[in-house]
Amino acid sequence: MSLDKYIALALEKGADHAVAFSIDQIAFDSRTLLKCMFGCSDWGLGHTCPSREGSLKPWEYEMILKRYQRGIIIHSTDKKLSQDISFEIERQAFVDGYYFAFSMSDCACCAKCAGFKGARCANPKKARPAFHSVGIDVFKTVRKFKLPINTLKEQGETVNWYSAVFID
Repeated sequence: MSLDKYIALALEKGADHAVAFSIDQIAFDSRTLLKCMFGCSDWGLGHTCPSREGSLKPWEYEMILKRYQRGIIIHSTDKKLSQDISFEIERQAFVDGYYFAFSMSDCACCAKCAGFKGARCANPKKARPAFHSVGIDVFKTVRKFKLPINTLKEQGETVNWYSAVFID
């Protein structure tokens, strides 16, 4: 199966980059959970956060995600655009018969997450875990494809947002 159709769609929708991956190119590392727990101010608040009740642990996600064989990585400097494109790719892949297609992206559905106020998610069908919060080392993974990513050193630096769509 060629993923060229989905790459072209991502670029047409405004992605800065879109690349195909095989599952062996995804760098799984459960240490990402430490960065979430001890580095993210959203810990315990958002509905897509690995801290939420009933959330899978990174090693559980790894077992599930390794059942996929391929997918695409979407890069944008616009968080919402990255997520919107990933949903569009997932939808198209589903319509094409890949009924297990699944997108992951930092959630940007709402201006302010309802979970931060203790309320239920306003978009439970669209709220998905971030690529990094499921135990994927985004830095190591995207660097394999020569995509831009750096730790931010100063306020105002360009943020690179990554989404992934697992397609099978």
